[in-house]
Amino acid sequence: MLVHIVMFQFKEENKEANLKHVKTMLDALPSQIQTLKSMEVGIDISKSERSFDLVLTSIFEDQEGLNRYAIHPAHLEIVSVIKEVTSLSKVVDYWK
Repeated sequence: MLVHIVMFQFKEENKEANLKHVKTMLDALPSQIQTLKSMEVGIDISKSERSFDLVLTSIFEDQEGLNRYAIHPAHLEIVSVIKEVTSLSKVVDYWK
């Protein structure tokens, strides 16, 4: 299994509303993208200087599954929203 983790730092403008909106959109992806085996999305509660605002952890069978997810129209729609409301993101992919 391939684990794909992405953390996002959101812009301050409309931050809480944008966090909720993006989380709702991300939570809908597993039912739309066959290669996405599971996804967990969390909004940070610590609010520390080191923390990011939102994290997603998704699972794929293989690299091809992640590649297909990356170009899927439902994912690309969310990417466009995320690019508008975030200032920074970090990613880690690893084999489980």
